[in-house]
Amino acid sequence: VAKLRSSWGVLLGLMVLIYGSHAPLITLTKVDGRVPFNPSSCVVMIELAKLLISLVTLVLTGGASALRAPLHLVLVAPYAVPAVLYALNNNLVVLMQAYMDPSSYQVLSNLKIASTALLYSVCLGKRLRPVQWLALGLLMGAGVCHSYSSLDLGELEGDEAEEGPRLHITAWGLLLVLVYCLISGLAAVYTERVLKSQKLPLSLQNIYLYVFGVAINGLSSFSSVASEKSFLEGYSGVVWIIIAGQSAAIVVFCVT
Repeated sequence: VAKLRSSWGVLLGLMVLIYGSHAPLITLTKVDGRVPFNPSSCVVMIELAKLLISLVTLVLTGGASALRAPLHLVLVAPYAVPAVLYALNNNLVVLMQAYMDPSSYQVLSNLKIASTALLYSVCLGKRLRPVQWLALGLLMGAGVCHSYSSLDLGELEGDEAEEGPRLHITAWGLLLVLVYCLISGLAAVYTERVLKSQKLPLSLQNIYLYVFGVAINGLSSFSSVASEKSFLEGYSGVVWIIIAGQSAAIVVFCVT
């Protein structure tokens, strides 16, 4: 039991490190206050890495025969919906960094826990205990207080130049966070329903999901490449660390 708890502690620490470092790393890539790379191309690389990891996991667990089975559109098509939702959210994460500091993002993005719990309760009929409702209330209250204290309705650039980095979020950034949390909740609930409704290996279901993810983000990336940046333009060592870290999340998820 002690060994199991220790393993869970290590995995929890890794997940906190992976997700907690995402926004600060994006901020470190900025040049003259702007993200120098194409967000969609970064998401494509992350989804492609996750797809390869899922393929390797499927082969190592003896499920390679499932790849030779005939594909049925009815089984595969549902994975397009969460792929679209996750594509939107992964691009929103990068976009939001222009309207808030990393700390504000880390605090406010936790509101997706509340949106996910509420949607689980409404859509899947899962009842929450009073203590869970209390926890959600405290979480949402903390988010409201942080937003109120950090909200910046004026121009930010001049203040930052004089005072240095500080906690801030614009009204537009607050709207994006709320959209992000809603989409995150919808994606989690829908994915949960799809995963539990189909009796397929988890790695195979992940492959279906990431194939759609690569295709959707690839279309978005290459459509923007035609008029803006080339696919890998603006990439630095920090960007590759972001890709590696976010891709490693699927490994931790599979282990758990």
